Amino acid sequence: MTTTDLARRVRDRIREREPLRERVRQLETEVQENRQLNRRIAELTDVVTELLIPLEARDQDRVDEVLARFRAGL
Repeated sequence: MTTTDLARRVRDRIREREPLRERVRQLETEVQENRQLNRRIAELTDVVTELLIPLEARDQDRVDEVLARFRAGL
């Protein structure tokens, strides 16, 4: 095998792997977006939980406080 053949094979291997590298980059971006969405869902769940108890107890001041904190975080 000549040096030229070897160089061509190396270039071919690199080209074959580039689509995989790009796909990994895309997946990493999607995972990060998913983490952010999961964090937001957890935050919303916490707000709903905080609201349920004051609503049941008819504690309007507490409801207003929780909603104000939630709106400030948007």
